Amino acid sequence: MVRLVDASNNQVGIIDTSEAIERAREAGLDLVEVAPTSDPPVCRIMDYGKWLYEQKRKTREAHKKNLRHTATLKEI
Repeated sequence: MVRLVDASNNQVGIIDTSEAIERAREAGLDLVEVAPTSDPPVCRIMDYGKWLYEQKRKTREAHKKNLRHTATLKEI
């Protein structure tokens, strides 16, 4: 049994794991466990590859912001 959140961020409720997997397959997406320690575990139907890509892109953009150097002039 898992608590399921669908691809539209709607909470479906507590359903059987096999039914959650079947719903993800029908949608052509992945079933991802997002909160394994809760009781019951929370799973979400999402495109995991797309999510990973977006996370890497955000990390790269944040890293680029930190690399920008500012020139400071000191007067004598």
